[in-house]
Parts: sequence; C-alpha cells; structure tokens
Amino acid sequence: MARDGRARLLEELSGVSRRYMASYALFNQAVADHLRLHPTDVQCLNLLALEEGPVTTGRIAELTGLTTGSATRLVDRLEKAGYVRRERDATDRRKVLVVTVPERIAEFGRMWDRLGGGWYALFDDLDEAELGVIVEHMRRTTRFGAEQVARLRAGDV
Repeated sequence: MARDGRARLLEELSGVSRRYMASYALFNQAVADHLRLHPTDVQCLNLLALEEGPVTTGRIAELTGLTTGSATRLVDRLEKAGYVRRERDATDRRKVLVVTVPERIAEFGRMWDRLGGGWYALFDDLDEAELGVIVEHMRRTTRFGAEQVARLRAGDV
C-alpha cells in the first residue's frame, strides 16, 4: 500500500512540477514584456545579479547555455536597454567584460522585490527541515534541468 501511495505522489509531483514550470515560464514572459526584453534576457540579468562581478560573454554563454554568438546578441540587447556595458579588463586589455549598470540592476532588484513581496510568507508554516528539503529539491532540479538541456542540445533525446 505504501508503494501505491508513493507512486501516486510521484505522479502528482510530475503534474504539479509541469504546472510550476509552465507558470514560471509565463511569469517570466510577463516580466520580460513589462521590461520590454526577451525572456532569456530577463534570466540572464537574474544570473548576472548572482555573479560576483563582471563576466565575459563566454561566461554568459556558459550561464545561459547559449552559443557565444547568441550570447553576444543577448549582451547587445542588454547594453542597448541600459542594463550592462562592455569594458576592457584592466589586467588583460584583450578581454572584454560585461559589467552590470548598478542603477539598472537595482531597479531590476526592486521590481523582483515588489513582485515577490509575499514569497517568504509561503514558507511561514514550514520548519527548517522542511525548508531544507525544498532547497535540496531546487538544487537537484536545477542540475537535472541543466543535464536535460545538454541532452537536447546534443540531440540525445
């Protein structure tokens, strides 16, 4: 009987996960529309805000899974929109770094804060162990998603 309950929960988790991913993709599209950006640009800004400093376009390609050519076009769009600028690396003048514009990234952060104002409240009734399970789930699904992206890009489906 316990096995049937687990199978039922895994099936429910599959459906809920698909709805969650679709919901987030639609939310991301709405944010992108609001900012007049491409959805990938929004997620690139999100990833850049998590980086510890300026990055190369190659690093942006790694973070996003885009080709270097597509990453260059993405940086072009973000630069045109005023979110980033290109600067020569002070230690290696051959290298060009993508630097976020602090004021624009701060605006971006404030928008996320306004949209996610009630997000922490979703977890008020959970203890630390339960939160830990959610954090680990998110880490696992992030890794799993990256693996699946690599499979899709390699044509291994």
